[in-house]
Amino acid sequence: MFTDKVKIKFQAGRGGHGIVSWRREKALPKGGPYGGNGGCGGSVTLITDEQLASLEHLRNRRLIGAKNGDAGKTANKTGKTANDIIIRVPVGTIVRDSLTGAILYRLETTGETVCLCKGGRGGLGNSCFKTPTNQAPNKCTPGKPGELADVEIELKIIADIGLVGFPSAGKSTLISQVTKVPFKAAAYHFTTLQPNVAVLEFDDYSRIRIADIPGIIDGAHQNRGLGHAFLKHIERCSTLVYVLDMSMLCKDPLNDFAILKKELQHHNPALLEKHFLVALNKIDCPESQESVDEFFKVHSDLKAKTFSISSSTGEGVGALVDAMRALAQTNGKCFA
Repeated sequence: MFTDKVKIKFQAGRGGHGIVSWRREKALPKGGPYGGNGGCGGSVTLITDEQLASLEHLRNRRLIGAKNGDAGKTANKTGKTANDIIIRVPVGTIVRDSLTGAILYRLETTGETVCLCKGGRGGLGNSCFKTPTNQAPNKCTPGKPGELADVEIELKIIADIGLVGFPSAGKSTLISQVTKVPFKAAAYHFTTLQPNVAVLEFDDYSRIRIADIPGIIDGAHQNRGLGHAFLKHIERCSTLVYVLDMSMLCKDPLNDFAILKKELQHHNPALLEKHFLVALNKIDCPESQESVDEFFKVHSDLKAKTFSISSSTGEGVGALVDAMRALAQTNGKCFA
């Protein structure tokens, strides 16, 4: 299951307690206070990782806590500081306060870190309370409690490129073709029920993330065919590629394109402002060329680049990939 939102409580560790201890040596009958301070509790830190595409690894976590610091030691030794907990999240993650809904952090760049809750400071040992007038303090302090964060973590941007189309348009086959990652594809509707996100890496080690969005149908904005959930995922893609079926199995490819744009507009007009490409798929099928010619004729004034491709044979896919990379770089989302 694709996980794009989780609610978790994070608890930083408590600081270790300071201790009361005395220096006892034969040569020093009045050795004085010898108690050390407690160690600091562990903190909880979030860091973005471009290799992650969902919050699946956090789906069943309800409480994540760091360890407490150790108590102070004799001989004025400070207790061990607890290790911090590092939580990795995808780029494009938003952290909200669970109670108020206020946005606490936006994590939009690779390697960005935030301290979600800080570990408590260690308590003071009795050595810290020695004064000229009090040479033998019998006092120490407890460690401070760690901070608590009750947050909702949501993945706002899931990919640089989102593949949008009707069911069985060939989106899963296309993403498998370009990334060499096998995804389930079959000749029936709704093979894909959750977004599949894959990373396409180039020779210069730059990467783009491509999402196979589950198929949209007419009336999706009214939640037909889980439309609301699927349209929500489109909002989380920086740019779009409309994948249209040009084969005989599709009754009206031209109308499909109009329906897709209509559904996006009804759901959120801002979706039509995203940069996009058009992929006329399945040109290897008989009589597909007639549909392709008709599309170019009707949409001769279309500003977006349009490509005739076959996701099965790979024909024309290379040029489409080059255009997707250029589009991702234009939007500043091509990771190097």
